[in-house]
Amino acid sequence: MSLVPFPRPLLAGALVLASLGVAPAQAQSAPGYPAQPITIVVPQPAGGAADQFARPFGQALGKELGQSVIILNRPGANGNIAAANVARITPADGYTVFYGSVSTLAVNPHLYKDAGFDPFKDFQPITLTNQTPNVLVVGAQTPYRSVADVIAAAKAKPGALAFGSAGNGNTMHLVGLQFQSKAGIQLMHIPYKGGPAALNDVLAGQIPMMFHNLSAVLPFHHAGKVRVLAVADVKRSPLLPDVPTMAEAGLPGVESVAWSGMLVRAGTPPAIVDRLNAAMRKILDDPAFRKPLEAQGFEILSSTPDVFATRLKKDYDAMGAVIRAGNVHID
Repeated sequence: MSLVPFPRPLLAGALVLASLGVAPAQAQSAPGYPAQPITIVVPQPAGGAADQFARPFGQALGKELGQSVIILNRPGANGNIAAANVARITPADGYTVFYGSVSTLAVNPHLYKDAGFDPFKDFQPITLTNQTPNVLVVGAQTPYRSVADVIAAAKAKPGALAFGSAGNGNTMHLVGLQFQSKAGIQLMHIPYKGGPAALNDVLAGQIPMMFHNLSAVLPFHHAGKVRVLAVADVKRSPLLPDVPTMAEAGLPGVESVAWSGMLVRAGTPPAIVDRLNAAMRKILDDPAFRKPLEAQGFEILSSTPDVFATRLKKDYDAMGAVIRAGNVHID
């Protein structure tokens, strides 16, 4: 993989994890930080669900730290290009923050022979920020009104019913594999370069359905342009109380909750990690910040670095098992 450095210089340092489950009462001293703009690297295209969260978060972080925060969208290779640049090129100084996700950090290392980064050795977690369940969504022009309808159609013509995703190995793809396995059906997978492109084709009737983040499809569901048939979570969404979980629809075990969080390069000074954690958690715990995003389908999270690291390891292991079972790979 070819790595291209970011266009502005950044600095370097060392790191340590904060104590498990408890936010520091006061961040360690980080003299002079931040003394220049901070960049949040988003490894997804502009206009998608990641941007819906990252941009207001960046604005709030800039106000909290008294410094400009730039959002840099750098899509490509399921997020590997952005992750590899942050992990291997940019200095460990806290001026480049990576908006990582379960897909990039817990899935990609299992899919690629060389993803270009190691999620555990190259990154220092700061805090989890948000999560949203993947949902089964169908176009309004389709005849499908329930999960049972989709399964019946798939069984009638094995391999003919298509579903889109944000790309091979994306969580949207993997939950589709879970769905097929539990339902005993065969679908046609159509990978796209990002979730927005796949959703556009669902809206246009080019493909009948996909699994996608609730936050991305919610406004289209309310507008009657798509129908959400089930939520791939252990609980119903409070924003769609009438939509069943996959278990309630007859497919227990089909679960996919896409989380995201902020990380920096390993080696970032502990004082800067603490400063960022304190600032970010203050924002994430603020009802004024949370409520508009919760209305869009995001569940806002806030954590210590240790809690984030634990969840990453857990999902890294779980996603590896799904990928091996589905024989999914990207050459």
